[in-house]
Amino acid sequence: MRKRGNGIFVGLKIVFDMEPAFIIVLATRNPGKVAEIRALLAEVPVELLAAADLKGAPEVDEDAPTLEGNAGKKARALHTHTGLPALADDTGLEVDALGGRPGVHSARYAGPAATDAANRARLRRALAGVSDRAAQFRTVVAFAEAGTVQYFEGVCKGRLLDEERGAGGFGYDALFVPDGETRTFAELTPAEKNALSHRGHALRAFAEYLQERFS
Repeated sequence: MRKRGNGIFVGLKIVFDMEPAFIIVLATRNPGKVAEIRALLAEVPVELLAAADLKGAPEVDEDAPTLEGNAGKKARALHTHTGLPALADDTGLEVDALGGRPGVHSARYAGPAATDAANRARLRRALAGVSDRAAQFRTVVAFAEAGTVQYFEGVCKGRLLDEERGAGGFGYDALFVPDGETRTFAELTPAEKNALSHRGHALRAFAEYLQERFS
């Protein structure tokens, strides 16, 4: 990346005085994730391309036993395919009363081709009558380039509701209330969610890495 100046911190936001010089490809095809990543990295001077927009981008089987394993596998596959730096993430909802499940299987909790609604329905059934509603979202972001992979993690603790609330977000957002809030992720604005979310924490750590690397 060519540098015109140094990145500086303004509150919790990193502001870069640099011109965009390279492309990062995003391994996800989930439009909700793509929108969140674009918003969270809006101040970073790179061009972001989604896998869905790339001809022949590989579909990676997320069969690793950990979030780190899946994120790294996707990032390496897309980097190998394009020759460009690649960013991938994997996220799990870890529920205390379920021993940390669904965890790495969150996206497939109700089956290999499960919809978000089916996953939420199975979770509600699993927690029926359970008083302990504590849970956390955990995201691992992997950044692959030039034969190396860097990892960044973000966690958001909260609790799960019995009933869904809100029309925004995706995944389990309509059931999850982050600590310090009375609203679910699905009731927050995108900016409010990004300020609190697991993915927001992980991607801000990634932005800080870029700031340190290129300042």
